[in-house]
Amino acid sequence: MICNISDLCCPSIFHMLEKNNKAAEASRTGGWKAMPLFGNTFSPKKTPPRKSASLSNLHSLDRSTREIELGLDYGNPTMNLAGQSLKFENGQWIADSGGSSGDTREMQRLRKRNQQLEEENNLLQLKVDILLDMLSETTAESHLMEKELEELKNRSRRRNLLRSMCTSFQAAV
Repeated sequence: MICNISDLCCPSIFHMLEKNNKAAEASRTGGWKAMPLFGNTFSPKKTPPRKSASLSNLHSLDRSTREIELGLDYGNPTMNLAGQSLKFENGQWIADSGGSSGDTREMQRLRKRNQQLEEENNLLQLKVDILLDMLSETTAESHLMEKELEELKNRSRRRNLLRSMCTSFQAAV
């Protein structure tokens, strides 16, 4: 015959034994079961289901098509750094015209100076190219003259040799 412990003991003793068993199990498992607030740290939370992919094909359109279809015109990107307003145009950041007049004058002066230096640099490069051409032409002429001089020396030697041979031949005859 199988006996139940609750049949043998009074209900208050049974309740006390049950509490002791739960406390012993809680101390054995580190107390995590006794504190339902923290839960089991090794069981990860379920991830929420993912949203379905967008059925819109706007991401596949290029910018010009989106602008035509939807009328989206964002304009040029602008930013403000240290009180200076900049806008992005044609692949470069350009300062807005809202700057102070002193900065504008300084900028114009620097642009003018830069233009002068570029023109001077171009002129100097042109002069160097001309001088190099003149040097190569003079070198070529010098080589030709040396060659002609060598040929003239050889002719002169041959003539002198022939004359000396003729005079010695005439003297022998």
